[in-house]
Amino acid sequence: MFNLMKTAILMAAITALFMVIGQLLGGQTGMMIALAVAVGMNFYSYWFSDKMVLRMYNAQEVDAQSAPQFYRMVQELAERAQMPMPRVYLINEQAPNAFATGRNPENAAVAATTGMLRVLNERELRGVMAHELAHVKNRDILISTISATMAGAISMLANFGMMLGGRDSEGRPANPLVSILVMFLAPLAASVIQMAISRAREFEADRGGAEISGDPAALASALQKIQRVAQGVPLEATERHPETAQMMIMNPLSGGGLRGLFSTHPATEERVERLLAMAQSMGR
Repeated sequence: MFNLMKTAILMAAITALFMVIGQLLGGQTGMMIALAVAVGMNFYSYWFSDKMVLRMYNAQEVDAQSAPQFYRMVQELAERAQMPMPRVYLINEQAPNAFATGRNPENAAVAATTGMLRVLNERELRGVMAHELAHVKNRDILISTISATMAGAISMLANFGMMLGGRDSEGRPANPLVSILVMFLAPLAASVIQMAISRAREFEADRGGAEISGDPAALASALQKIQRVAQGVPLEATERHPETAQMMIMNPLSGGGLRGLFSTHPATEERVERLLAMAQSMGR
């Protein structure tokens, strides 16, 4: 419940930020143009994201004949979650990772790397796939698309302001110093809020996945193992398409001095701590 509330507050914050920046830089007209362009771009991304991402990763669809154990595991978890069976894919990559995509539970897909299946035991793999199904059940693709729309619109407004100069709500030229500050700080603020939304959704997927699998400690163990093994093993497709890193159960590109502020994923230590506390409360 806390993470759902946090997501709602952050979504309201990025919307409010867009409204304020729009008035400062583009006036009413500029604000609506930026929003319309961003909505159009992200609508296309939302509707076709599953096909685009799966193609980027050269993911191969599997079924009960080609990958019986893995497919039946996802099938059993989907039944436990009371949701439609998603399409199931494998990615031929050594780095252990997984993601979910699709615009809704009826049009969803889950994918895992062959490295994930090699590194994790069956119990840990169940925890990871339950986490991905929780993303689908929570409609996180829709939430991330909305936040990306607002962040993209804010960046466009900043670009408009840089090219045309800021305008106040009446369409008159704004204070140039204020305009310059807003042009640089607005996209930064939008990115920070967008990353915070992503981190909140990861916490919620951890919780939801632990409930689906009934084994929070297994997901905690999987996260620790993924972090340990993935260090120094690049996920080649993510290196080529870094914009997809936020989809993974663990960001293979994370790092840097301000990692906590700009990371799309929470610290693994905090995720593990929450999951173990959840396991203790469940008597596992």
